[in-house]
Amino acid sequence: MLKRTVYAMTLALAMLASSPLEAGRFGPPPQAQHPATATYVAPTADEAADMLFMREEEKLARDVYLTLYDAWGLAPFSNIATSEQKHMNAMLLLLRKYRLPDPAAGNLIGEFTDPELQDLYNRLVVDGMRSPEEALMVGGLIEEVDMEDIQSAIDRSTQSDIDAVYEKLMCGSRNHLRAFARAYTALTGIPYEAQILDQAIVDAILAAPREQCNRR
Repeated sequence: MLKRTVYAMTLALAMLASSPLEAGRFGPPPQAQHPATATYVAPTADEAADMLFMREEEKLARDVYLTLYDAWGLAPFSNIATSEQKHMNAMLLLLRKYRLPDPAAGNLIGEFTDPELQDLYNRLVVDGMRSPEEALMVGGLIEEVDMEDIQSAIDRSTQSDIDAVYEKLMCGSRNHLRAFARAYTALTGIPYEAQILDQAIVDAILAAPREQCNRR
């Protein structure tokens, strides 16, 4: 399980403008909405750290999938990378709403502010470059770890809007795991086995149909 890096910051910082994401592949980041009547509520230290971490963790997923798609040309990597960009955008909106800096600002594909995520990215790419089968297992591993980290963040959150974003990310990760597991079995003839989560949990996810996360 990944561990959050402790981010030293003042939660009363003015909202920082984020640098554009990698141009040409995904377009500009979304704009945050700030109703004039809304009352700002500062996040707790745990909520702030989780949001910062989740922004980069979603970037890690996107970057690994783009890299492995370039290597193997497997459709799930391209499709899910697009979904991960949407997850990154959702986290960026939360960071702006809660007046937190963007740890992904200015970082290119494969570059991370969190040294643990940088190291993880490097190791996952090495593993995924060994074969198409191992690449798909790397995809499954990322989604399992994401689900574990998202649930931990939900458990620490006290804000319903933060929870709502995390629930959509969780839904997306379940769909992504289904896609990677299906592709792995189609390629190898071997059922996908859990790598981080309980096998019973993974089996239940894989047995369920694809979810409509945008309706949540």
